[in-house]
Amino acid sequence: MSEAWSLEGEMALSCSCTVFCPCVISLGNHPPTEDRCQTWAAIRIDEGHFDAVDLSGIRVGLMLDLPGIMARGNWTAALFVDERAPIAAVKGLTRIFTGRVGGTTHLLSILVGQFLGVHQVPITYEVQGDTRVVRIEKYVEGAITPIRGKRPGENVTIRNSEYWIGPDIVVARADKSRFRGFGRNWNLSGRSAEIVKLNWGNQ
Repeated sequence: MSEAWSLEGEMALSCSCTVFCPCVISLGNHPPTEDRCQTWAAIRIDEGHFDAVDLSGIRVGLMLDLPGIMARGNWTAALFVDERAPIAAVKGLTRIFTGRVGGTTHLLSILVGQFLGVHQVPITYEVQGDTRVVRIEKYVEGAITPIRGKRPGENVTIRNSEYWIGPDIVVARADKSRFRGFGRNWNLSGRSAEIVKLNWGNQ
């Protein structure tokens, strides 16, 4: 198997920073605003594959708990995959999101020190107006809305970044953001969030 993969879609991410996440500009070299980074993210895969396995239409979630500066590693992570995903897709997504097959997510294999496993649960990712509404059953309830810019109809966006997730990051705020699980109970409502178009792969 060549383990070739690609994902196109969108990520909505909520973190514990009280102002916009400094990792986007510093590329992970600036401390989080709250000493540690508590993050969940949801991904809507519009098109994707892992070798011959079609990943289109699958929803994925992540929990990341970082003890300090992102680039120093020692992250704790968990992966959530939509319960509707077939086992071959779950196996492929696990390879991708643990960084074992190179490409965009390779750094996860370096920076994650503890992986809490893969959990198949119902995941919804909806667009209501500009707001992304996310539910990862038993773990996440979230609503993320872009920050409006000065020009009518345009959101505040950081463009042409070398940030690993994507070059253009829509600055957002969490209207609602709760994570419960693995001994963690986070309320990140009102804090930093991001919306990013994804174009990932290893080819």
